[in-house]
Amino acid sequence: MAFHGRTADFQDVLVQGSLTWRIVDPVQAAQRVDFSIDPRKGVHLKQPLEKLAAALSQIAQQHAVARVQSAPLRELLAMGPEPLRLAIEQGIGGAGLLADVGVELVAVRVEPVRPEAEVERALEAPSRERVQEEADEAAFRRRAQAVDKERAIQENELANQIELAKRETQLIEQRGTNARREATEKAEADRIAVESKAAQSRMESAARAEALTAVEGARLALDRERMEFQRTMPPTVLIALAAQELATKLQRIEHLTITPDMLSPLLSALTDRTAAAPGPR
Repeated sequence: MAFHGRTADFQDVLVQGSLTWRIVDPVQAAQRVDFSIDPRKGVHLKQPLEKLAAALSQIAQQHAVARVQSAPLRELLAMGPEPLRLAIEQGIGGAGLLADVGVELVAVRVEPVRPEAEVERALEAPSRERVQEEADEAAFRRRAQAVDKERAIQENELANQIELAKRETQLIEQRGTNARREATEKAEADRIAVESKAAQSRMESAARAEALTAVEGARLALDRERMEFQRTMPPTVLIALAAQELATKLQRIEHLTITPDMLSPLLSALTDRTAAAPGPR
């Protein structure tokens, strides 16, 4: 079955469906409907099944149209086909036709209501636009999320660069500190080495001075003793010692001149010493 109806807001809609029925009381049906058959052709003469179907369709259409007229189009579309199916089923069951002709209703199926094409497109437009808006919003959210992620990545990279720059600055400062500390420690070590070397030099100089002083003092003392010894010695002995020392330092004697003035005192002293000595001569 297929028929048109008008909703409460004056919109034309198409209702489509199907009725499934069967004859449960053939005798009652034969009394109400002409099932005569042409003996020559073997077909019904009055088309009884089509008449029953048409009667049921009229009852279904009446109740379906009444249900369609009771609601606006949007509400009817929102309710779906179930209210129409119930209205048709209850309307046919309460009409009494089924019991009169011995027919039983097996099933009622109704498809969703369809408005006119233009109205349907107009109704679909807000939904389509809403879906498009939702799609655009989803795309915008995805782009916004992508932008946020990209910004987060850039901020993270910037933060990493800043942190690396800070660490590089700290590294440079630490290197400078280490260099200054190393230079200070080296200068201190050099100063200590110089002071130690100077102290060692002073100690060595003092030791050499002390040794020199001791040697010179010993030499001076020896010279004084020698001078004192020589002062008390006779001149002849001094002359002899001088000659002896001179002889040790001379490599060769070319000429030797001895005057009487030199020998006279020596001989006199030797004569006196011999005369003074006791014993045989």
